[in-house]
Amino acid sequence: MSKKIHYFDYNATHPPFADVLVAIQNDYLSDFYNPSGATRFSLARQGKIEEARKTLEEYTGKPAKEFVFSSTGTEANHLLTQSIRGKFSGSAIVSSLEHASMYSALEYAGFEIRKIRSLSNGRIDLSHLRILLEENSAPVFVLHVANESGVIQPLEEIASLSREFDAPLFSDLMQSFGKIEIPFSILSGFTFSGHKIGAGMGASATWIRSDLVSEKEFGIFRGGNQENNHRAGTENSPAILALSNILKKRFPEIKKKNEILKTFQNKIETTLEECGCKIIGKESPRIASTSFCLLPTDDVDFFMMGMEESGFVISTGSSCKSRSREPASSLLSMGFSEEEALRAIRISTGWFTTEEEVDELCEKIIQILNALDI
Repeated sequence: MSKKIHYFDYNATHPPFADVLVAIQNDYLSDFYNPSGATRFSLARQGKIEEARKTLEEYTGKPAKEFVFSSTGTEANHLLTQSIRGKFSGSAIVSSLEHASMYSALEYAGFEIRKIRSLSNGRIDLSHLRILLEENSAPVFVLHVANESGVIQPLEEIASLSREFDAPLFSDLMQSFGKIEIPFSILSGFTFSGHKIGAGMGASATWIRSDLVSEKEFGIFRGGNQENNHRAGTENSPAILALSNILKKRFPEIKKKNEILKTFQNKIETTLEECGCKIIGKESPRIASTSFCLLPTDDVDFFMMGMEESGFVISTGSSCKSRSREPASSLLSMGFSEEEALRAIRISTGWFTTEEEVDELCEKIIQILNALDI
């Protein structure tokens, strides 16, 4: 019999809601028509996609027609930067905590990146942001919740400062969308992804304020008129509908679920600190589902091996660096040394995490660190 897996890497991807995905797939088996086709069956399928867009409007307060569906968060970020590259040229002011795809998207769109310094508490340095804006006002890009630390960036303060210099504020919402309250009204554009909230992989989205779009039909892929000429290619309608349905499922439960996750976070971090670990960003507002810490040992590989062999899935950093032993750039930007950064692990919880699993996780952490004679 295979060993039971205890999953604590929700920031990498949230396990899918099986009931919703099965229902979506069953619907697709009978209603499989190409949404871009000319028949009434295809038009009905396209209608379901438009209903999904209306769900996003309900949640964010943004016009449904301004959302563009794509496949991944990386593509969503590229769409965001491509949409404004003709309206703004030169540089972009960007946090030092972004996912690698945002830096790549900005560079691909022709922007010179000027990075905002980070503080040791995991937040951006607002005084340095002011200096950068005074030197040369430019679009500001700051992710809402840090992928590794879970620290929540002060978007309201950032937006207020950006407005002083007529600079738009854009945000990667991959770790906050559908999980916590988001000040959508102050954002000029944002991106998010379905697999981060349990909708399975295959659907992400971009929203950009219409007056900031440089070309009416901006896009990366050409050759089709899907997504209002923004994204050529047959739509992944099952993934789009899953994103919409999961979002509606989470609407009424977010506050209650976060209260439960906060109790889990407190229990996990108490155990980590009692074992000599340092919690990163502890003094800052953080999402309740994430704990990022420095282990009190250099033997991170042994620790990770012990956890995995016991059936516990955790991470050494963001999902795209999980197989790498390079230090997380976010930690380096916060002033940690390479040696410290290489001792970092991330534990993230979510909708399906149970108290029993958390208790077992804490017991296993203590057991393995004790084995290392910490």
